[in-house]
Amino acid sequence: MTADIVNPKAYPLADAQLTITIMDLVQQAANYKQLKKGANEATKTLNRGIAEFVVMAADTEPLEILLHLPLLAEDKNVPYVFVPAKSALGRACGVTRPVIACSVTSNEGSQLKSQIQQLKDAIEKLLI
Repeated sequence: MTADIVNPKAYPLADAQLTITIMDLVQQAANYKQLKKGANEATKTLNRGIAEFVVMAADTEPLEILLHLPLLAEDKNVPYVFVPAKSALGRACGVTRPVIACSVTSNEGSQLKSQIQQLKDAIEKLLI
């Protein structure tokens, strides 16, 4: 699947530069144990109110299996974003399998707090 044929339902889609930043932070969150991988885990973090932001893969087939996440995220005022590839998201999460969704969770006294805040602001700019 080429980058220019992405499902139009996958909105907002991160550009190349933002994708790199997101993957970087996802990787760090995985190291700090602040990452939940998979659509089900991401749903749980949203319901429990511990999600900082949600990242989803735009090349998920069928995309509808994770389209409940943007609705839930909007209800909970949590920013969400799509990245082009589930395989790249899986690598950033530190697993060998493709990952279609993940959420970075909040943690008191985390070293990632400022980076998470900057990324949340960047994602919210996409939604405007």
